[in-house]
Amino acid sequence: MTTTIRVADLMTEGVITVRPFDTLEDVFELMSENKIRHIPVVNADGELEGLVTHRDLVGKALFAMNDVPLSVEKNLLRETRVSEAMTVEPDTIEADASLSDAARIILENKYGCLPVMENTKLVGIITEADFVKYTLQQLGD
Repeated sequence: MTTTIRVADLMTEGVITVRPFDTLEDVFELMSENKIRHIPVVNADGELEGLVTHRDLVGKALFAMNDVPLSVEKNLLRETRVSEAMTVEPDTIEADASLSDAARIILENKYGCLPVMENTKLVGIITEADFVKYTLQQLGD
């Protein structure tokens, strides 16, 4: 008998989050300091409101203006709120869903991650890197 591996078995808990009113400068610093590429956006009740990815940060802020001095880019990050750059209502997955369901959603949609939910609360995140780590463990490397 095989045991179905659930998203909860592989996800990262204790996820770093931001609020909609935080700035993209905050997001940039958190991503840099923690070497992460995805940050869920939650409200005061811990309910998911959106997702900011490194791609959002680069696409909507830094590369929106080519050949702009670094000082201008930093000001743009400081002045832009997360709510202006986040993906609203991102696809999510429940913690008790199968790992194969999560992999299928990530692969078919070319996502880098899925926020993991229990009802309306964010409880974790599962990323492409989590699948790579899992694969390496299965291969014994």
